[in-house]
Amino acid sequence: MRHFSLSRTILCTTLLATGFGTAFSSAHAETSTLDAPQQRSILDRIMHTAPGGCPKDDGKTTPNPYGVWARGDGSETGFGPVSQYGTPAGMDSISTPGKGICDRGDPFDSYKHMKLNDSGSIWLSLAGETRLNNWYDKRPVFGAAIDPTTSMKARPFNSGRFAVRNLWSADLHLGQHVRFFGQLINADAGGWHGYSYDGTFRKNLDLQQAFVELSGKAAGGHGGFIFGRQQFLDAPDYMIGNRDVLNVPLSWDGFRIYEHWNRVRFDGFYFINTKNNHTDSFRGGNSLFHDTLDYKTRLYGANVTIAPPDFHFLGEKGYSFINLFYYGYEINGGPAQQTVMYNASALGHTKRNNFGLRWHGEAGPISFSFGGAYQQGTFYQSYNRANHYDRMNRNVNAWSMNGTVDYHFRHVMWHPTIGVQGDAYSGGGARGTTGSVNTYIEPFGVNTNYLDPTNYLTGQNLIDFAPKASFSPTSYLTFQLKLPIYWRYSTGDDTYSIYGRNIFQRQFTSGMFNSYNHDSFVGIAPQMAASLRLGPHLTWDHHVVRFLTSHAMHQVGARDATYYQSSLTLTY
Repeated sequence: MRHFSLSRTILCTTLLATGFGTAFSSAHAETSTLDAPQQRSILDRIMHTAPGGCPKDDGKTTPNPYGVWARGDGSETGFGPVSQYGTPAGMDSISTPGKGICDRGDPFDSYKHMKLNDSGSIWLSLAGETRLNNWYDKRPVFGAAIDPTTSMKARPFNSGRFAVRNLWSADLHLGQHVRFFGQLINADAGGWHGYSYDGTFRKNLDLQQAFVELSGKAAGGHGGFIFGRQQFLDAPDYMIGNRDVLNVPLSWDGFRIYEHWNRVRFDGFYFINTKNNHTDSFRGGNSLFHDTLDYKTRLYGANVTIAPPDFHFLGEKGYSFINLFYYGYEINGGPAQQTVMYNASALGHTKRNNFGLRWHGEAGPISFSFGGAYQQGTFYQSYNRANHYDRMNRNVNAWSMNGTVDYHFRHVMWHPTIGVQGDAYSGGGARGTTGSVNTYIEPFGVNTNYLDPTNYLTGQNLIDFAPKASFSPTSYLTFQLKLPIYWRYSTGDDTYSIYGRNIFQRQFTSGMFNSYNHDSFVGIAPQMAASLRLGPHLTWDHHVVRFLTSHAMHQVGARDATYYQSSLTLTY
């Protein structure tokens, strides 16, 4: 802590010295000639920026630099969904034509575009987020065991968790082609009968993102190169997410290159996962800036997106995007072994190659998304037999299919939307020691709003069908009703949560409980989500789920569960 305070003191002293030094030079220049323009120090520009953060209103709209890629939620830019506040930190603001980049009446916006030179070619944006999360679980994960390597110790009968996190970022642009971005994070968690607390929930002050971006016109379009620690969201949200439901978002160390043309976009990347969990006391605990690289967890691949010509449907305009992608996963330990855990002491390492396609967009009042992926690779297996390890390699043969269709009544009171969602994730081959592994995995796809808000189930050996409806009674209130129905794809395989294979007192195995293997029904989960926007900076989100498990699930020891989660988020 003394080192941190000393560093902060040195930083502040250096900044003040720079400001006073420049100001003194400016004053000296004015005494020598009255015709010289007045120069402002960097410190003076930052401290007196309001309302300089907002550009001069000349009545002209700023053209959107991303063209068709900024349509919808803007996720096809390759930087995740976009809004004026809440945009994934580190990504350029993508504003629609006619919408200013800031509001002169908003004090926070004064620090979004601070000019550091007279021409405005050098500028700095500051941003932050503070989020409070609360969870209540009655029989978490249907009462599954905490750790498959321990005895059958049941989860707490109920649990109350509380978590807080803070994110602070600085975005420095040096002209049109060079950009530096940095983001700090700290997070903590508490409550009663809490579970799963690790580096994804608790973190002392650390570096969440730090990268340099070089961009400009190239090859007839706009391209860029990003190097360093960063988020990555250029994928379907059911495949690669931001781990935002937990406390510490997912981040990667590596590089990506991108290129935008009028109707074609390319993105290539190679990342090593940022390691949040540290088992040794020297690197973990309350240490500052202790994150390292997890060389056993990697993500790499490429994505080509095509924007076909616009069209008309039901008298309204329509557009769509076609994603052709390859994503490679490399993971080790628990996330790799959970699909073949016939033995509690099994170890493993897996490489998965995902080849897929997704078509999504809007056809008049209908929004749609259809996608699929084939997952191929190798599982490198070791297991304990007679106090030694035998290595066996097994091929991977898995797949997934995802689809959603929604109809928007935009001109009806409360703007209702009705729709349906369906997904299928392969499973099987988990209990043997030979043959192919057929269980699909999505190790980086934790997305609380898509498949299951509770995260008791993930996209592994699962089929779901979910009718849904949403309403917006006011401009600041939206709520959604959803009724997912779940089945196991393979009756020879289990159910999975974000914590791994769901381990109950008894499993879907051969023997006395073999008669229940034919019943694939898992249960239903009626749920409601509500979002209350208390202004441009403050939102309050709620999820309520009642999980009713099937008779077959009860036979192996699973129980019904209740889940409630709320998030109060301040962005600035």
